[in-house]
Amino acid sequence: MAIISVDLGGTKVSVALFDDLGNIIEKEVSLLSGASGDNAFNILMKTLNLVYNNCAGQIDGIGVCIPGIVYCKTETVWAPNIPGWENYPLKQKIKENIDDDITILIESDRTCYILGEVWKGLAKNCNNAIYLAVGTGIGAGILIDGHVLHGHSDIIGATGWLAQKAPFKKEYIPVGCFEYYASGNGIGLQARNELAKAKNYSGILSKKPLSDITSYDVFSAYEEKDVIATKVINNAIQMWGMGAANLVSIFNPEKIIFGGGIFGPAQKFINAIYKEACKWGQPISMKQVEFCNTKILDNAALLGAAYLVKKQLKSKQYMI
Repeated sequence: MAIISVDLGGTKVSVALFDDLGNIIEKEVSLLSGASGDNAFNILMKTLNLVYNNCAGQIDGIGVCIPGIVYCKTETVWAPNIPGWENYPLKQKIKENIDDDITILIESDRTCYILGEVWKGLAKNCNNAIYLAVGTGIGAGILIDGHVLHGHSDIIGATGWLAQKAPFKKEYIPVGCFEYYASGNGIGLQARNELAKAKNYSGILSKKPLSDITSYDVFSAYEEKDVIATKVINNAIQMWGMGAANLVSIFNPEKIIFGGGIFGPAQKFINAIYKEACKWGQPISMKQVEFCNTKILDNAALLGAAYLVKKQLKSKQYMI
């Protein structure tokens, strides 16, 4: 079985050829460079063809991971980082550009993350696990009783909107409360807000223009015991703990797997996050759950999209 997997991110598209065991045989990456609408699709298709044309006729299926929502009823997608993809017919357009009549499946990035963990990661042999992706934003892939959840309109897992701090602020509207404080963008924003208020501060973060400070700078300053960075990161740890506790209390998973670009540098805080979560979560569930950091950070989405196809093809074989 040979499967092509596509990971469409906010800034680049990665395409990989997988064998049946989950090994990458070939991989291509292209930058989107701010492309929108059909121009973004053309970059995706050009990259896909670099892999597909080398083995046309031998491919069993194509799996695609997109950073947004996949509407299963209309088979269209919404990718907020790509202008013009509000209700984009991605599956139809790929079919129109592929000669072979092969299986094409598209899923959200958070669904692909948890499926990647099921196939080759820490959720292997789990029936109940959650992948909490913390990067530019925050989202969750949720596997319960062996099924990935989608919800009424395929928006499940939008955990950036978890309500974790009162009173309500208008700044929560576009990204949600959790994401406002504890995503990659949120951590950078909170540091900039603290710096704007600070008096007589001459720490590490003051050495860079305020508008240029990112989460990367905050983590670096935290290592140097910078007072503002420490305040922002400690607040994020509290938020991650509260958010994870909410998920544990609702879903009773075996594992919460932290991933995304922030985990990364934040993986050292897993124990502190669990300790915080234990204050808030259902006590029996909290004793049973394991908090861990993904081991397949770079390829989780690609693996998940490929596994999506592998599962569908296997189920068809059993139906024959």
